[in-house]
This record gives sequence, C-alpha cells and structure tokens, in this order.
Amino acid sequence: MGWLAAIIVGGIAGWLAEQFMKSNMGILANIILGIIGAFVFNLIFGTLLGLYAAESWIAYLIAGFIGACILIFLARLVRRNT
Repeated sequence: MGWLAAIIVGGIAGWLAEQFMKSNMGILANIILGIIGAFVFNLIFGTLLGLYAAESWIAYLIAGFIGACILIFLARLVRRNT
C-alpha cells in the first residue's frame, strides 16, 4: 500500500475508532492513530498469530481500526493512572 493510500485508510480507521471508543480527537490524530494502529496490530497479531493486514486495503482498515482502539484504550489507562 502506498503512502497516500495508507494515510487515507489510516484516517478512516482512526475516525471509526474515535467514533466507536467515543473519543474526541482531531483529523491529524485520527490519521496517526489509524496508521500506528495498523502497525501495532501487525506487530502484535502478526508475530503471535500469523495474521497480517498487508494483503488489501480492507484488511489494513480493519487492522488500523483494531489497533487504534487498542491505542485509545491504553491512552485512557495511562491518563487515569497519572
């Protein structure tokens, strides 16, 4: 997947995660969360279960959504504990 497609799909994944987790962030944070979320998903689930999301944009979108939800959850845990 090219950089432009990764930004677009990452932004959509981040926005979906923001809506699902009822978080309040901007478009830049959505893009970053979606892209990093897909990376985190591939890193965690790719090494543990052999699931990789690099095959198609739909798989990248799902991985970005799941990864962004995990990141939002972790950020909320850190904020509560500090």
